[in-house]
Amino acid sequence: MNVYVDDPARTGESRLSDGRLLGWAEWGPPDGVPVLCCPGAATSRRLGFGAGVVEALGVRLVSVDRPGLGVSTPAPGRTFSDFAGDIRQLGALRGLGRPAMVGNSQGAPFALACAAAGVTSALAVVSGADEVAAPEFASALAADLRGLVERTARDPEGAEEFFAGFSAEAMWDMVMAGSPECDLAVYEDPDFAVAYRRALADGFAQGSAGYARDTVLAMRRWPFALDEITVPVDIWYGELDTSHSPDNGASLATRMPGARHRVVPGIGGALLWTHAEPVLKSLLSRAAAARWTARSRAHRDGRHVP
Repeated sequence: MNVYVDDPARTGESRLSDGRLLGWAEWGPPDGVPVLCCPGAATSRRLGFGAGVVEALGVRLVSVDRPGLGVSTPAPGRTFSDFAGDIRQLGALRGLGRPAMVGNSQGAPFALACAAAGVTSALAVVSGADEVAAPEFASALAADLRGLVERTARDPEGAEEFFAGFSAEAMWDMVMAGSPECDLAVYEDPDFAVAYRRALADGFAQGSAGYARDTVLAMRRWPFALDEITVPVDIWYGELDTSHSPDNGASLATRMPGARHRVVPGIGGALLWTHAEPVLKSLLSRAAAARWTARSRAHRDGRHVP
């Protein structure tokens, strides 16, 4: 029997310099290689991935509640840059350094913002919410999604109010209605369904404002330069994923130097849970290679890199 998720080994909150709390959950050995997860839309820190895999690979997986979700203090009007600053502080407070990161679904642009800010050493975008407001997608979007994108660009405050009308139950129904059978086999697995629905309930525990802010940020043009991201990036999509990117990340991959694009047959948006091992193995390998390259250059230049 497949085991897609398990309960966190450790949970807690860290206090940032402005007094806000940032909630986190961890799996794997506490002295393992740090990998930070930006979870999907409206889900809390408690929905991890790679049950058994993180332990076998020696990974310390850390999932974080974005502000207003789970137990993290709301931050009205927050930006992508603000989130990258939060993660920089969390890295220092929790001894993570510049961790490798995984950005899933709506968490992907937040992870990309961290990469652009130099907060992470390597990144895996898995079933990532693409930049649907990019001009090249204007004619590729379904009419309802195109309408939301245009509304968000025209009236972001009004769009944020609209998205604030969503609930945990509405999110569950939307995901179930839009998923192929291969994904439903994961989502409707009894243990996974319990964990997923609990994470959604946690995500909306403080209300819907956190999810609404996330969605407006993700649906507008992204303010960071993808072509200036220099850390290694893996971009993973399931072949049957019709929810996250109009072209399964093909154009997204071309916008970052050295990004690797992988499309996995036979699965859709549930890819993070069905293919956790190859995702993590590739991420760890690319992060290690980047560290070796940086140390080699530093040695050649007479500098020290930890």
